[in-house]
Amino acid sequence: MEYKFSSIEELLEFLNEELLSAAEATEVLEISKVRLGNLVKDGKLIAAKEQPKMFLKSMLLEKKDELETLRKKYRPYDE
Repeated sequence: MEYKFSSIEELLEFLNEELLSAAEATEVLEISKVRLGNLVKDGKLIAAKEQPKMFLKSMLLEKKDELETLRKKYRPYDE
Protein backbone atom coordinates (compact mmCIF):
# COMPACT_ATOMS: atom_id res chain seq x y z
CA MET A 1 0.00 0.00 0.00
CA GLU A 2 1.38 3.38 -0.95
CA TYR A 3 0.44 6.72 0.57
CA LYS A 4 1.15 10.16 -0.84
CA PHE A 5 0.70 13.42 1.01
CA SER A 6 0.72 16.88 -0.46
CA SER A 7 1.54 18.63 2.81
CA ILE A 8 2.80 18.09 6.33
CA GLU A 9 -0.67 18.88 7.64
CA GLU A 10 -2.16 16.10 5.50
CA LEU A 11 0.46 13.67 6.80
CA LEU A 12 -0.18 14.66 10.41
CA GLU A 13 -3.93 14.28 9.95
CA PHE A 14 -3.38 10.79 8.54
CA LEU A 15 -1.12 9.81 11.44
CA ASN A 16 -3.60 11.14 14.03
CA GLU A 17 -6.42 9.13 12.46
CA GLU A 18 -4.54 5.94 11.59
CA LEU A 19 -1.94 5.35 14.31
CA LEU A 20 -3.19 3.75 17.51
CA SER A 21 -1.29 3.07 20.71
CA ALA A 22 -1.04 -0.40 22.23
CA ALA A 23 -3.73 0.55 24.77
CA GLU A 24 -6.07 1.68 22.00
CA ALA A 25 -5.27 -1.48 20.04
CA THR A 26 -6.33 -3.68 22.96
CA GLU A 27 -9.63 -1.80 23.12
CA VAL A 28 -10.30 -2.16 19.38
CA LEU A 29 -9.41 -5.86 19.36
CA GLU A 30 -11.08 -6.50 22.74
CA ILE A 31 -8.04 -8.39 24.02
CA SER A 32 -5.58 -8.07 26.89
CA LYS A 33 -2.17 -6.41 26.70
CA VAL A 34 -0.56 -9.82 27.09
CA ARG A 35 -2.53 -11.22 24.13
CA LEU A 36 -1.53 -8.18 22.04
CA GLY A 37 2.12 -8.80 22.92
CA ASN A 38 1.77 -12.45 21.92
CA LEU A 39 0.22 -11.51 18.56
CA VAL A 40 3.17 -9.21 17.85
CA LYS A 41 5.72 -11.74 19.11
CA ASP A 42 4.20 -14.51 16.94
CA GLY A 43 4.22 -12.25 13.86
CA LYS A 44 0.42 -12.24 13.57
CA LEU A 45 0.27 -8.47 14.04
CA ILE A 46 2.93 -5.99 12.95
CA ALA A 47 3.62 -2.84 14.91
CA ALA A 48 4.09 0.31 12.82
CA LYS A 49 6.44 1.60 15.51
CA GLU A 50 8.23 -0.46 18.15
CA GLN A 51 8.77 1.91 21.08
CA PRO A 52 6.19 2.86 22.10
CA LYS A 53 4.21 0.30 20.14
CA MET A 54 1.93 1.89 17.56
CA PHE A 55 -0.39 0.14 15.12
CA LEU A 56 -2.16 1.10 11.90
CA LYS A 57 -5.91 1.24 12.41
CA SER A 58 -6.63 -0.55 9.12
CA MET A 59 -4.47 -3.52 10.15
CA LEU A 60 -6.19 -3.69 13.53
CA LEU A 61 -9.64 -3.71 11.95
CA GLU A 62 -8.60 -6.59 9.67
CA LYS A 63 -7.26 -8.51 12.68
CA LYS A 64 -10.45 -7.76 14.62
CA ASP A 65 -12.56 -9.40 11.90
CA GLU A 66 -10.27 -12.44 11.98
CA LEU A 67 -10.43 -12.70 15.78
CA GLU A 68 -14.22 -12.40 15.81
CA THR A 69 -14.50 -15.23 13.29
CA LEU A 70 -12.23 -17.41 15.40
CA ARG A 71 -14.19 -16.60 18.57
CA LYS A 72 -17.43 -17.67 16.90
CA LYS A 73 -15.81 -20.87 15.71
CA TYR A 74 -14.04 -21.91 18.90
CA ARG A 75 -16.20 -20.23 21.56
CA PRO A 76 -19.80 -20.55 20.36
CA TYR A 77 -21.03 -20.63 23.96
CA ASP A 78 -20.05 -16.94 24.38
CA GLU A 79 -22.87 -15.78 22.11
